[in-house]
Amino acid sequence: MVVSRDKSPTAQETFMQMAQAAGLRGRLLVTIGLLILVRLGVYIPVPGVDLDRFSREIQNTPLIGFLDVFSGGGLSLLGIFALGILPFINASIIMQLLTAALPQLENLQKNEGEAGRRKISQITRYVALVWAVLQSFMLATWIQNYAITPGIFFFIETAVAFVAGAMFVMWVSELITERGIGNGASLLIFVNIVAALPTILGNTIEFAQQGGREAIAKVIVLLLAFLVMIVGIVFVQEGTRRIPIVSARRQVGRRLYRERTQYLPLRLNQGGVMPIIFASAVLFLPASLVEFTRNAEGWLGQANRYLVPVADAIRLDGPTPWIYVIVFFTLIVFFSYFYASLIVNPIDMSQNLKKMGSSIPGIRPGKATSDYLEKVINRLTFLGAAFLGVVATVPTAVESLLGIQTLRGLGSTSLLILVGVAIDTAKQIQTYVISQRYEGMVKQ
Repeated sequence: MVVSRDKSPTAQETFMQMAQAAGLRGRLLVTIGLLILVRLGVYIPVPGVDLDRFSREIQNTPLIGFLDVFSGGGLSLLGIFALGILPFINASIIMQLLTAALPQLENLQKNEGEAGRRKISQITRYVALVWAVLQSFMLATWIQNYAITPGIFFFIETAVAFVAGAMFVMWVSELITERGIGNGASLLIFVNIVAALPTILGNTIEFAQQGGREAIAKVIVLLLAFLVMIVGIVFVQEGTRRIPIVSARRQVGRRLYRERTQYLPLRLNQGGVMPIIFASAVLFLPASLVEFTRNAEGWLGQANRYLVPVADAIRLDGPTPWIYVIVFFTLIVFFSYFYASLIVNPIDMSQNLKKMGSSIPGIRPGKATSDYLEKVINRLTFLGAAFLGVVATVPTAVESLLGIQTLRGLGSTSLLILVGVAIDTAKQIQTYVISQRYEGMVKQ
């Protein structure tokens, strides 16, 4: 097989390497096998629960519908993997916030190298365990109402089953990251969302068949809207602002290295899907508290009526839907800036450029460089946040206008995760293909 040394691998070369290269093929098989194992665990139910009554009563619960997307149906089925990867995701978010707030953790991450990162990973696991215990106790308390023989023994064995399932899923995600392809946690969420697609597509096709030409036209318009959003997500996820950087001349021995012009890439969307997840969690707080306290008449119930849940479509005939849109959009912008401040530090970037003897043309090193980078990052963050706000509201608004209720499980957050994880995994596979290409050149 003839390959190019300079160009990115073609689709033909990628598939050939996936089939022939033992290392890449082994990683793919490990990844697929572990993902299938986690999916099988979703369908193993917790014993002692009246599943029929539970399923009937949660059909119109937006909170369960939203969380069920990320657990791949495990929450509605009450499988042993009902919590899925959610405790680990929550623990990772908490550790990111604590790393920015606590100097000790920041020092571990920046200055201790691989040992520091391993220690942070270990702390993240402990936080995930604590979070899984809390969520398991809350979930076990809630489903006591649907137990065949409720009591302390049912509560303990149910909570232990949920905690064990969450820890097993966390271990599988780390195993995929280490010995498979892609990020394990992201792939587990990706597979859980994909698992719901056959049901969603089947319901949509049934809706189109029963509604005639008008329903078919509505479905086509909705699918076109999703297609446009997917194309937009790809462009924004891959969009970067390349800031030119000039390296000073330097002499090593008798050799003189001239000035070199390089680029500092700044992503348009620094936070990815995290701002939408944070904003969704804030909007779901009233709904979750109302659900667990069984109190829909207090101020939490009133707030829940005004803030239409994210998992539900934007009901244009509902109570003040534009309050929900404005609040949701504002929260996305806020968390976009917040998350960008955690990921990118203009002062550190300016200091690193100064240490490397590099500078931005027309900008003095030091404070002027950090101010310039901060201004550019703020502009990029605003554009990325505005795009996330559009992605978060347009699909559900179009769905509500057309009167289609079959795609509610596939919301904006799910769409962003699907596209983002697919892009990242494809890039990692291409990286392995390129490494195999150069290993073959060395052997020749």
